[in-house]
Order: sequence, then structure tokens, then C-alpha cells
Amino acid sequence: MSESGGTFDLVILGAGSGGYAAAIRASELGKSVALIEKDKLGGTCLHYGCIPTKALLHAGEVADNARESETFGVQASLQGIDMQGVHKYKDKVVGGLHRGLTGLLKSHGITIVEGEGRLTGTDEVTVNGAVYKGANILLATGSKSRTLPGLELDGEKIISSYEALRLDRVPESVIVLGGGVIGVEFASVWRSFGAEVTIVEALPHLVPVEEESSSKLLERAFRKRGIKYELGTPYESVKTTDSGVSLTLKGGKTVEAELLLVAVGRGPVSEGLGFEEAGIRMERGFVQVDENLHTGVGNIYAVGDLIPTLQLAHVGFAEGIFVAEHIAGLNPVNIDYDGVPRVTYSEPEVASVGITSKIAAERGIETTEFVYNLGGNGKSQILQTQGAVKVIAAKDGPVLGVHMVGSRVGELITESQLIYNWEALPSEVAQLIHPHPTQSEALGEAHMALAGKPLHVHD
Repeated sequence: MSESGGTFDLVILGAGSGGYAAAIRASELGKSVALIEKDKLGGTCLHYGCIPTKALLHAGEVADNARESETFGVQASLQGIDMQGVHKYKDKVVGGLHRGLTGLLKSHGITIVEGEGRLTGTDEVTVNGAVYKGANILLATGSKSRTLPGLELDGEKIISSYEALRLDRVPESVIVLGGGVIGVEFASVWRSFGAEVTIVEALPHLVPVEEESSSKLLERAFRKRGIKYELGTPYESVKTTDSGVSLTLKGGKTVEAELLLVAVGRGPVSEGLGFEEAGIRMERGFVQVDENLHTGVGNIYAVGDLIPTLQLAHVGFAEGIFVAEHIAGLNPVNIDYDGVPRVTYSEPEVASVGITSKIAAERGIETTEFVYNLGGNGKSQILQTQGAVKVIAAKDGPVLGVHMVGSRVGELITESQLIYNWEALPSEVAQLIHPHPTQSEALGEAHMALAGKPLHVHD
């Protein structure tokens, strides 16, 4: 660890996904790097987001498997949820990955600086009085949980995802305010653990940025699981009671529960860090950048949740690598954000890449589409999951989007990403042989149907 300052080819403020990816790639390219972090290496994704939430979701899957074991002819029973044991498992996963990342960064000769940094010039960051000069500066300070005006988090009855990850019990009932990725995933976990869950979403559908047909399939699956939801109705007010919380919706309907999770999105961490003073353009707290992720000021770049792109760890990785290669003069290809794979890890999962039918229509693109029901897929029936694969292609042109719902469909998104990013025609994908029985066959079946040669498809 360094506290003495110095001069580097690249000084990075924030060691989350985007920051540490840039540090590693820049080091590989022979650049000297200082990586500044006030909390823990790995940032939100490793410690408070992607990894711990997926550990909870897997614990929930194990609970569901035990609860439903008789469906598969296995005699087992669910005795209960030991949250202390769940957290021990979750923390072991996070701790192992954190130690591995720390060792990896050190092995690359990256100077790691502990402390809260502040941009104090167009080529310097100051940490605890020590100045770190950089030929290039990368801002990667990430994001934090948002709330709504007049809705104050108390950390006990009205909580954010931070407290939800550390909850020492399974609540009897929960209201989840927000039906996006974070809200849907926690709703799925708590329902698997046995809680009564109600999601409140102001927009007409859950996971509203996804293909509408995917949202409807998720809603149907959640209804079957006993997860309640109020859609298209904004929250109006909330009050705490002796037994928990009471939330009033616009129109007067009230919903009561033991806990309220506020999951209305995440906002950038940018206030008080010297960005505006350096002349960096900001909008709603987000740093504005060009197609090369440059701020327009000096040699200052920004990546990750700090800029108004997709708030996904793998986007941060890609942006960090892009900046490192850009400053090294490698002329990397600009990121196509439509081609970024997206997964909601609920039960069932929602996965997608490319554009939706609505976006295609807005862009004036004539399309042809096919929906393949997982009811015709052998492996999906073995897994006892329902859902579908929807493929959207330009008329007489390449695949524009793939949208899926079902258990474990997130594992299919990489092939879908290749199909989209290589601008494959449905007829080209239809030639590929998918192993049987796998869920990947559903992708093949959908493309075969679009190519005019459907196989396991009912009229």
C-alpha cells in the first residue's frame, strides 16, 4: 500500500469493476498504475452486489429444490433457513474472490492506495494529503443506492440492498419498492426463503427495460410462485408501524409488511469529489463522456456506473479495458451497448442481448420474430421450468435481439451475444448443431423456425 504520492501513467479513482479492469489491462500494456480505493478492492459488485446477491439466490434455489424434492421422486424436507449459515457461505465466496483479486493486482505491480481520493486538478488526485500525478486520470467511483423524495431509509424497517444483504433473519413479509433487476432478485430470494413478498412498480411491467413478452412471462411465473405485485401504480407515502411498515399507493390502496426494501435504482457517486471544479460536465450526477469515454477535460476518462451507460459489472470491465487500450494507442473498437448481454438472476431468469421489438419499431426497422416455448425443450422439462426464447431479426437480415425467460437461461446468453455481435442470419444459426438434450437447443429451434424449417414446433 502506498501513501506517499507519486507520478504514474494512469491514476484510477475507484477500484470497482471498471477501475480494477483498467488497472490490470494498463499494467499488461506496460503502464505504471496507481489504484485508489476508500473501501474494498472489487467495489460494489464483489462486496455488495453481483456476487453476494447471486450467492443468496443460489441458497434460495437449494431451498426450493428441497421443498419440491418429491416432484423428482426424492424424499427430502426443508427444515428451515439458517441465515447465519447462509451468510457464512456468502461471505466465504466473497472473501475468497477478494483475496484472489488483491493478489492479482499486486502481481501486476499496481500501486494500491487506501483512502478517499479527490480530483484536485486535471492531472492529479489527492488522498490523505498525498498527491498522485497521472499522465491520464480515470474516474471510476461507481454508484450507491437511490431512494425517492420524502422516503427516508432507517436501516431497520425501511432498508436498501446493503441492509438486505446482511439481514439476520427471514422476514415474514416484505414490500419491494421497484420492479427492476435488484427488486426482482431480492423478491425471488425472499420468496424462496419463505417470506410473503409484494413488489410495487410504477411502470406497467416488471423488469420494464426488457422485451415486454419477457416481462409478462416473469410476471406469470412470479404469480405462480405466490409473489404478489402492484404494477403501473406509483408509491405515494410510507409510514412505520409497530409491526413494520404501511405503504400507500397512488389511489389510496395500502400494503403492509414487516420490511420495505427500496430498490428504485442506483445513482452515481460523484458529489464532493472535485469533478465539477475541474470543469467536467455533469448531468444528474453522471459524468458525461464521448464515444472514447473521455470527459473532454485534459486526459480524464470515466467508466462504470459513474457514467450514463448500462449499470452492469461486465460493462465496467469492458469500459475499463477500453480506456487502458485507448491511452496505450491501440485504437480499440468502441463499445456497442446494444450488444451487451443482460441477465436478471431471479427464478426464473430473464436474459437478453440486442434490441427489443419496441426499439426496432422506433428505429424504423422492419422485423420478423419467432417465440419458441420451452415446453417443447426436453432439458427444460427435466428442470421443470417454463418460459420461452424470442428471436428478433431484421426482415431478410441479421438477428437483432434474443430474449429469454426460464431457469438457467442466463447460461445461454453468451451464444446469443455471438449471434448478435457477428450479425448472423437466422439461416446461418439454423445450420449449427446443438447438443441434445440441452436448453441451448431452444436457441437453435427458434432460429430454425425463422429460417423456414421448424422442427419441434407446434402449429
